[in-house]
Amino acid sequence: MINTKQIIVIAGVVLLMVVIFLQPVKSLIKEEDAGVQNTESSSSDQFSLESVSQISKQGLSANLTKSITDLEAELKSAPDADKLPLYKELAQLWLDVNKPMPAAFVYDEIAQKESNLDNWIKAGDMYTDAYQHLTDTVMAPVLTGHAKKAYEQALKIDENNIDARTGLGTALVNGPAPMAGITMLLDVVKENPNHLKANYNLGLFSMRSRQFDKAVDRFNTVIKQTPNNAEVWFYLATSYENIGLKKDAVNAFQKSKELAADPSLTQFIDRKIDELSK
Repeated sequence: MINTKQIIVIAGVVLLMVVIFLQPVKSLIKEEDAGVQNTESSSSDQFSLESVSQISKQGLSANLTKSITDLEAELKSAPDADKLPLYKELAQLWLDVNKPMPAAFVYDEIAQKESNLDNWIKAGDMYTDAYQHLTDTVMAPVLTGHAKKAYEQALKIDENNIDARTGLGTALVNGPAPMAGITMLLDVVKENPNHLKANYNLGLFSMRSRQFDKAVDRFNTVIKQTPNNAEVWFYLATSYENIGLKKDAVNAFQKSKELAADPSLTQFIDRKIDELSK
């Protein structure tokens, strides 16, 4: 069975695909994208734990909203020495409702108060999860920048950590230095050919640059380890479709539909399968 998080993610996957394909390849191969850097610099002050919390509470039940708001109020009045366990409790609340963006800001606070490898990687991973499924062109570069900084802090603690290197490489691909990021990710898979996140992100980049044959290889590597990931099945299906392997595309689309069990995605996939079966 697919979990709640995957349902939420897959519901927006079609829109995310549009974003992937509309992003110009030229911008992906430019080492220093001043536009991204300027957007991050000018926008970062607009976003904080408080502001993203307000955004993220929209759509939550009254009880959940109250629990989060009460804990935030307790944090404001607590002495600094008592804040760390409260931040950890708040982070878990956001994770329980599948809200990676505010969880990322909370983990950033945790890592600053308790600076260790795991906390910085967790903060980076939450920022990454947030920006990879966000179509807001103002917010995404800010989150990418935060992820980059978190992974850099992790690498100061352990410069060889493969997960931190993967995270930083992914942030660079989606931010100021795409080719440097790709090089980092390729180094990771050279060291560990089955590394899940490195293969996943190389697959996304391959799709974005329309190298669908490479994307197929990357996503197949991911699926061998996470066979119930509806999102990856969808990307694999789209990659198969774009290299003309219609039967494989239909099978992968069907698998994605079965796992996601999302009505809007089901309608889209049924149309795709009908087109590919003609």
